[in-house]
Amino acid sequence: MSKFTFPGKKKLIDSVTPIIRLNNFERSLDLVHDEIKIYVKRDDLTALGGGGNKTRKLEYHLHQAALTGATKIVTTGGLQSNHARLTAACCAHQNIPCTLILSNNVAIQDDEYQSNGNLLLDSLFGAEIIKALPGDNFGELTESVISQYEQAGEKVYFIPLGGSTAVGCMGYVDAAIEIAEQEREMDTTFTHIYVANGSSGTQAGLIAGFTLLSHLVYIKGYSVLFDKVVTQQNTKRLVTETLALQASASSVFSVNIDDSQLGKGYGLITKDMRDALECLARTEGLLLDPVYSGKAFAGLMHDLKAKKIARGANVLFVMTGGTPGLFAYSRYLQN
Repeated sequence: MSKFTFPGKKKLIDSVTPIIRLNNFERSLDLVHDEIKIYVKRDDLTALGGGGNKTRKLEYHLHQAALTGATKIVTTGGLQSNHARLTAACCAHQNIPCTLILSNNVAIQDDEYQSNGNLLLDSLFGAEIIKALPGDNFGELTESVISQYEQAGEKVYFIPLGGSTAVGCMGYVDAAIEIAEQEREMDTTFTHIYVANGSSGTQAGLIAGFTLLSHLVYIKGYSVLFDKVVTQQNTKRLVTETLALQASASSVFSVNIDDSQLGKGYGLITKDMRDALECLARTEGLLLDPVYSGKAFAGLMHDLKAKKIARGANVLFVMTGGTPGLFAYSRYLQN
């Protein structure tokens, strides 16, 4: 990979995240007859802050922050943001103050959602938390907070929603390279990759990475935040910007988005998501989260049951973490 240009990064992930096969899950859906194999990439096992996909992006963002001499990190997200939690954890690890500006953009008002899950961990990691009030213009609030810090002499490094910039996407270019190396070690080739798509950086980084490797694989993103059109536009833009970091990058790639698991909106429970969460927990002892991976895995289950995945396929599902969020949704997940 020396022919590609990679920005520097902080080392926040100690080792390659494993890929495991879901043998029990395969049997539960009777996939053996179609010779379909299902694997998961355990990106929920990154070391810091309870784990998750955002750590890969934060390796690059926090390096850039250090280069600028930043004295404070500011980022945004929803009240139960996984990105906010991991930003707080990684900033604690790097000993740099962090402020989280959080919007209550999900119509859930019970006490667990308002205080448990990711929000509890944000506080434990020492982040300053600013909650937007109803009626606040979130963009203006963010600009105002940053301006106040700068007027007080702070040098702020701002990380956009989900860490999803071209620099952040390099974390999942890394993941694509890692997956390709694991394929060689396992003597297999993945025909499909399934992943949740919120702010689009994870899927965009994977597409860019496999494009740079000239490695053909069908990458399907299940949108959990925006509709298909908006998500496709955001993902395509990020892939293009990420490839632009490479002087000799290819511009030929495809973006596959499905919004059929979005339900009534971001962070809102669906029956299919709950069924998927229970299925994987009870067949493999693995935890999905209710906002991202639960909906994406529900999409994978739908495609398998609908025979949309060809005989002999090797499918890789990227587990993006987010399990602390389960405790914020406890009343919706109990039988």
